[in-house]
Amino acid sequence: MLKIQKYAAIDIGSNAVRLLISNIIEQDDKPVVFKKNSLVRVPIRLGADVFLNGEISEYNQLRMVDTMQAFSLLMKSHGVVRYKACATSAMREAKNSSPLTDKILESCGINIDIIDGEEEAAIIAETDLHLFIDSNKTYLYVDVGGGSTEFSIIHNGKKIKSKSFRIGTVRLLNDIVKNETWVELEHWIKENTKDYYKIELIGSGGNINKIFKISGKDVGKPLTYFYLTTYYKMLQNYSYEERITELNLNQDRADVIIPATRIYLSAMKWSGAKDIFVPKIGLSDGIIKSIYYETVSSVEVEE
Repeated sequence: MLKIQKYAAIDIGSNAVRLLISNIIEQDDKPVVFKKNSLVRVPIRLGADVFLNGEISEYNQLRMVDTMQAFSLLMKSHGVVRYKACATSAMREAKNSSPLTDKILESCGINIDIIDGEEEAAIIAETDLHLFIDSNKTYLYVDVGGGSTEFSIIHNGKKIKSKSFRIGTVRLLNDIVKNETWVELEHWIKENTKDYYKIELIGSGGNINKIFKISGKDVGKPLTYFYLTTYYKMLQNYSYEERITELNLNQDRADVIIPATRIYLSAMKWSGAKDIFVPKIGLSDGIIKSIYYETVSSVEVEE
C-alpha cells in the first residue's frame, strides 16, 4: 500500500525566508521516504533591521506579509496537509515580532513559532544526518545563519552537546559581534573537542552549500581546510560588485558569504578539523522530519 502526503516547513531566518514542501512516501514494510518537492527562498534580510534597530522595519513587515500570503497559496496549490513555521534569531530579538506574527496569522492564516537557539539546534539534529556520517567518527556540526550559529558535537552517531552562539553573517556584516563572543565560542569548541582524537566538520547553511557547488566536488566528498582558506582569500580580492558580476553570486549572497566562510574556518581551526562535509541539509529538513515524528507541534491545513 502506497501513501503519499505533503508536509511544508517555513524557515524565517535573519538573512532569508524559505518554504520547503516535501513528499512523505509511506509503503508497507519499507522505511518512510522524505523527498523534496519544492523549495522557495525569498531574501528578506530581517537581521539588518533587528540587529541594528531592534525592530523590523515597516517595509520588511509588508514584505513578510506578502511572502507569507504567497507561501499560504503555494501550500494550498500543492495540497500540503501539515506545516510548521519557525522563526529564528532576528524574530527572537525584534521588539515588534509579536504584532507581526499576529498580523500574519490574521491575514495569511500562517501560525509562526519563534524558537530559541537550543530548539533550533535540536530540530536541525532531526535531519538525515545519519546518512552522511560514519558512526565511528566524531564531528562538529556547524549550522551558520544570519543571526546565530548552532554547534553540535556528534560522537559515535549520537549528539553529545549543542550550543547556539550569537555569531551570524548579518551580525558580522554590521560589525555587531562582540569580541568576547568569539572568545567564548573558541573556548567552547576547544573544550568540547579536546578529548577526541580526530574531528571532522559538517557544515550546513546556504553559503557552504554554494561554496560546495562551486567547488565541483562529488557529493559525499569533503572540502579541505586548504581549499576553504584559498577560496576565502580569493573572495576578499573581489569587490561586492565583482562578486556579483564575475563570480556570479546573487546580491544577497555576495556579501554574507565572506563572514560565513570565516565562521567555518574558525570552527575548523579551533577543532583541528582538516575536512568539512556538506550534506546540504538544514532547519527546513529538520522541521519536516520533526513534524512526521511528532517531536514538535505542527498545524494541520484545513481543506
